[in-house]
Parts: sequence; structure tokens; C-alpha cells
Amino acid sequence: MRTFYSRLLFVFAVLYAVMLAALGVVLGQLFPIVFAQRLQVEREDLYIFYIVLFVVLGLFYLVSLWVASRVLTRYIKPFDDISTTALQLADGDYTARVFEDDLTGITTLSHSLNVLARNLQEMSQQRESEQERLKTLIETMGSGLIVLGRSGTISIMNKTFGQLFGLQFKEVRSKNYQDIGLPKDLESFAYQLLMTETPTRKQLRLNTAKGFRYTECYGAPVIGEYGKWLGMVIVIHDITELKHLEKVRQDFVANVSHELKTPVTSIKGFTETLLYGAYQKEETLLEFLEIIKLESDRLQLLIDDLLDLSKMEQQEFEMRKTAVSVQTLFERALQITRQSAEAKEIHPLIEGDDSLLVKGDENRLLQIVVNLVSNAITYSSPGTAITLRSDKYQQYGILIIQDEGIGMGPEELPRIFERFYRVDKARSRNSGGTGLGLAIVKHLVEAHNGKIEVESEVGKGTTFKVYIPLVTS
Repeated sequence: MRTFYSRLLFVFAVLYAVMLAALGVVLGQLFPIVFAQRLQVEREDLYIFYIVLFVVLGLFYLVSLWVASRVLTRYIKPFDDISTTALQLADGDYTARVFEDDLTGITTLSHSLNVLARNLQEMSQQRESEQERLKTLIETMGSGLIVLGRSGTISIMNKTFGQLFGLQFKEVRSKNYQDIGLPKDLESFAYQLLMTETPTRKQLRLNTAKGFRYTECYGAPVIGEYGKWLGMVIVIHDITELKHLEKVRQDFVANVSHELKTPVTSIKGFTETLLYGAYQKEETLLEFLEIIKLESDRLQLLIDDLLDLSKMEQQEFEMRKTAVSVQTLFERALQITRQSAEAKEIHPLIEGDDSLLVKGDENRLLQIVVNLVSNAITYSSPGTAITLRSDKYQQYGILIIQDEGIGMGPEELPRIFERFYRVDKARSRNSGGTGLGLAIVKHLVEAHNGKIEVESEVGKGTTFKVYIPLVTS
């Protein structure tokens, strides 16, 4: 695009050339008439005059054009640069600048335009930075977010929302929310928001790409300048885990109430019976007192287990970790459970490396092994085998407890570490179990920075593998 400076210089050059050409024609016509006869110049010599006249006028034209160019460059071109820079700024190029020259007399204007350009550049950079931070914030949100225009078209959607419903923003951008396959309940929620234009919060169970999820949906209008309504924003929080924890809490309260109610009811019933006269018969008295003692022991065991779990879940729960012999743990555990094993004619075997040492709290590790061995005895038939074996794997020592009991199906394995969960409820209740043993085992194993695995098959038995860090030199 030709600038004002170049156009003005072109016009000056053309006009000046025309003027000099006209002057040359006039002089070329007048000289022979006015001066040639007086000076007695031959007509043939006039050609020399014409050549000299052409050269002189040409040189004068070039010198004048150079002078005019310098003058225009000094006083006209700065205005042209200012105009060009202003157009660049208007087009969004905030890096454009004007050369500031005191000799032109427009330094103030040039400086002001440069200050404006710098301010615009800073504002643009700040806006880009804020937009980038906002984009990063939206994309890294753990909750799904979608922004709808006034007509329901999608203008913004973050990655979490896309992953939740299997969508790509580039594929759904500018489409209506009703045309992208969202769950019907979510479509109804969005429709209600667009119709009422009021903030709304609602819990929905939605069929997502991850299966059915419990969500809390919050929608609110997007208000622009001067209170103009621009659309709606919807934020979706996945509360499936919270729902699961709430159910676990409810189940825990119900189970604790039930487990406490059973021995308390027995103690109360037999005590009332004794008070109503049964104490007069010595045989009945002793029998009822024995039952009351068993129920009291059962109640105490339950309370102790609950207190253990409570301590383990507190951050201040500490253990004294030392080098512990796995062989010694197995032998002590078998001594503690010998009576119940002999009652079923079960004779557990110890195999593996008798020099294996692990790092942990000896009493807590013993509690782990005793719980697992007691479970193995409880769920095993008389005369079957139970094996306690030690092994190594990388930086872990492995404590393996294997039985030939009733086993478990694959649908039960994910739940066996839940509080109060029982595979064979009748047998475990009759044996006096609280249903908290495996939950305690898992907490203790994790407190040792270890892990526990279980393999089982119905009718063939169960194998627990406890991984505890080895003693490092």
C-alpha cells in the first residue's frame, strides 16, 4: 500500500517535471526569436544550445527533486509513519513503534503514540496471561464444566467433562447441548436452567463413560457487563466415592448396633431370668453365669477391636519397628491358636526360610498372623491342612497362610476387608468372631508400608500373602 509520503513525492516529481518541461519548451522557442539575431548565432549552433538547456534543466530537476525528498522526509514522512503505526495498532499489532525525532517538531505526538502502544501491549500480554491461567484452571479442574450460550450452544467444555461423557470439545463446539448425546437427566437439568435463569443445585445419577456415577450438578447464569445475560455454566462434581463412604458409614453403624445388641440382649435376658428365681438352682445358675461370661467376653472383644481400628485410623498411631523373625511369629501364633486347632484336629505346618527377618512392630505383626490363622481354622473342616510359609520377593518378606477351607467366590474377594463382612455368617458368629479381623489386618499391613493379597477358590481353600519390608543393613 502506497503511503501519503510516497504519493506526495510522486505528485511533486510529476508536476515539477511538467513545469520544467514547459519552461524548456518556452525557452527553446523564445531564444531563437529574441536572442539569436542579436548575437548573430547560426541556426546550426542552436542545437548546442538545446542540448545545454536540456542538461541544465535535467540537473536542476534532479537537484530540486533531491531537496524536495529531503524536506518531505524530514517533515512529512513522520506523519506518514504515525498514521501507519496507528493502523497497525488498530489491527492488533501492539509491537509497532514510531521513531521519535526532536527535529520534526512532533516529538510529543510520537512519544504519546509510543506510550499508548506500550500500554496496549502490556494490557494485551496481561489479558493473554489471564486467559491462559483461566484455561489452565478450567482444564485441570477435577469437576466437569460446560458453558452454554443463550440458545444452548456449547462455548466452553473442559477435559473432565469430556472424559466423563466420552466427548471431544472440537467435535461438539457450537453444537446444541441436546444434539451431543448427554444423559436425559442432565439435558433436563440444563433445560430447566435455560428456562428459569436461576442458580440450581441437584444430585443426579448419570450414565457416563465410566458407568453409572453419582453426581452433584450446579448451574448458574453467566452475567456480562451491564447485567446482560450471556448463557449458563454447569459444574458437575463426581460424588460416587462420597456416596460409597456414606453407605459404608451407615452399614458400619448398623452392624455395630447389631453386634452390640446381640450380647447385651443375652446378658440382660439371662440376668433377668436369674433375678426371677432361677438362681435358686445351682446347676442353672452356673450355666447362666457361664453364658453371661461368654457374652461379656464377646462384647469386650468387639469393643477392643473397635478401639484398635479407631487408633489405627488416627494419624498419631505409631509402632515400634524392629527386626522381627518370621519363624518366631509363626511359632507364637500357633501357640496362641493351638487350642482351637486341636479342637478340629488340625496340625498347622511351618515351611520356608527360618532366618527371614522383616522390619515391623512384633506385637502388631503377631496380631496379623494370629488373625489370619484363626480365620483359617474357623473356615476349615476338621482334619484339613493349614500351612504357614515364608518367602522373599524383591524388598519384601512374604508371610503366607494357606488353608483348605470353604474358600470364597470371586464376587466376595473385593469385600472381605470391609468391616463386619462375613463369608459364612453363621459359622463366624458361632465361633465368636466380630467381623473386624481382616479390616484390622489390612490397616496393620498398610501401617507397615506393606500390602496384602488373597487367592481363593470355593471348596479348595484360601491363601493370604502378606508383604512386609525386609530388614535393610
